Amino acid sequence: MVFKRRDKRSWLRIVGESLWPRGGWGRAAIYVKHRIRRLPDKPHRIARGIFAGVFVSFTPFYGFHFLTAYIVAKTVGGNILAAILATFFGNPITFPFIAAIALKMGYWILDLEIAPHVAARLHEVGPEEMSASLMEKFSGAFADLWANFLTIFNGEMANWHRLGVFFEEVFLPFLVGGIIPGIIVGLIAYHITLPLISAYQNRRQMQLQRKIKEIKAASRPKISEPGR
Repeated sequence: MVFKRRDKRSWLRIVGESLWPRGGWGRAAIYVKHRIRRLPDKPHRIARGIFAGVFVSFTPFYGFHFLTAYIVAKTVGGNILAAILATFFGNPITFPFIAAIALKMGYWILDLEIAPHVAARLHEVGPEEMSASLMEKFSGAFADLWANFLTIFNGEMANWHRLGVFFEEVFLPFLVGGIIPGIIVGLIAYHITLPLISAYQNRRQMQLQRKIKEIKAASRPKISEPGR
C-alpha cells in the first residue's frame, strides 16, 4: 500500500499521541489548518463542518466527539471531515477553560448549588489540575458503568450511587452549560473561516486556470512568418 505506515504504532502510542501529538499541539494545529483548507468541498459546507466540530468540543461526550461531530455535521449540512478535524479545538490546552465555562454556565442555568469540591476545582486549581480532576471523574464514571455492566454476568449487586453523583454534579451541568458557549464560539469560527476558505479556493482556482493557459500556450505549434 502506498500510504501504509512504515512504523506500525501500538495502541498505547495511538492513545498517547491523541492526547499529545508528535511535535506538539502547535504543529497539529498547523496540519489541521492546511488539511481543512484543501478539502474538496464548497466553502459554506466546510465552514458548517468547522462549526459542528467546535460546538462538539463544548460537550462532555469525551471518547465520542468524532461520532457526535459526524451527527451534528450531518444535521447542519456541513463537511464531515472538517467537523472531525475541528474537534481538535478541544485539546489539553483549551479543555480546562472549556470545562470551567461550561460547568459554571450549567450550574447557573439549572439553578443548582455548586458542590464545595467542584467549586474548589473551578476557582482554586490551575488548568492542569482542573483537567486531571475532570478526566479522573470521567474515567471513574466509565469504570463504574463497566463494573455495573459486568454484574449482569457475575451476579454482584450494581451500584449506581457514584454514577448518579457524577451525572448531577458534572455531566448534566457540563452538557447544559456547554450549549450556549459552544454555539457562540462555533458561530465565530464559522464566520472567520468562511471568507478565508472562499478566498483560498478562489486563489487556487485562479492559479490553476493560469497554469492551464500556460500549458495550452506552450503546446500550440509555432507558426513561422512568411518569407523565412
